[in-house]
Amino acid sequence: MQTIINQQHSPNLTQQTRSFMQNTIVKKLASHVLKIIQNNVLRIRCYPISAPFFQIIRPQNVKTSATKKRNTMASTTETGHAKNVATFEDLISFCTGYGATYNPSRAALKLPALNTQYTTANAAMQAVKVAKTNYNNATNTREIAFKELRPLATKIISALAACGATEQTLADAKTTNFKIQGRRAKAKEKPNTNTTDTQVQPAKTISASQQSYDNLVDHFAQLIATLTAEPKYTPNENELKIATLNTLLTDLKAKNTAVINTITTLSNTRIARNKALYAEGTGILSIAQDVKQYVKSLFGSSSPQYKQVSTLKFSKPRIEA
Repeated sequence: MQTIINQQHSPNLTQQTRSFMQNTIVKKLASHVLKIIQNNVLRIRCYPISAPFFQIIRPQNVKTSATKKRNTMASTTETGHAKNVATFEDLISFCTGYGATYNPSRAALKLPALNTQYTTANAAMQAVKVAKTNYNNATNTREIAFKELRPLATKIISALAACGATEQTLADAKTTNFKIQGRRAKAKEKPNTNTTDTQVQPAKTISASQQSYDNLVDHFAQLIATLTAEPKYTPNENELKIATLNTLLTDLKAKNTAVINTITTLSNTRIARNKALYAEGTGILSIAQDVKQYVKSLFGSSSPQYKQVSTLKFSKPRIEA
């Protein structure tokens, strides 16, 4: 930059003119650098004077390698299981190609047993896929069913207030509604900082979340019980009537139970899959290693046949429960 300024110097230029040119060039370069930074993966934030004037940070919408790893872990695990089954089929194909020469004394290593084990593993893999699909469908259905619960609860509170219910009944209903909405009935108390104690003790509080589907069902049931006990609550709107609310409660319970049942089925199918693939001594990984050892003993460690099977790689992914 100093070179550029020097090139534009002239004996006839006044000191004021040279200063003006320097400031202009500096501003243009600063503006150009700022645009380059903003157009790339960095972002500049202004902070109060107590903090650095500019701070370069990672954009919030850029996924880190750790995030990508978490997002792909489940799919990678399932791919690992499928890869093991496919590789086991390759192993059987090689052994079949050896013809009558491949004749182990151990029954579990014979071709009929290997083919049966492959069929069992394949069926176990398919069962997991079906169970996972059923689980996804059940959770999607439950999510849709619960989506309108919070807006409905707000309408109910308004209807209860309009019907002339007592302040105590309305307060009870509002407390339940706060739980459905995931908010506190009153603000969380702040610790007292005007104390002479050397250490400020935080206020003991109870979590206000309680937003699991089980809790939401329980809160909604409590809200309906409050409405049922209030004789003045007789709305004309069908969606707010107690009979309609009870029907909705039954439906929400059923959909939540369906998810619980699919979780159990998915877990059991994964256990069966893991047993078929990874059980010590009987899973396809253990059997595959024993087959490789038999081929090695049959043809020799430097034989092309052993090189065929030794290049087949099996791995044991993270096991889900």
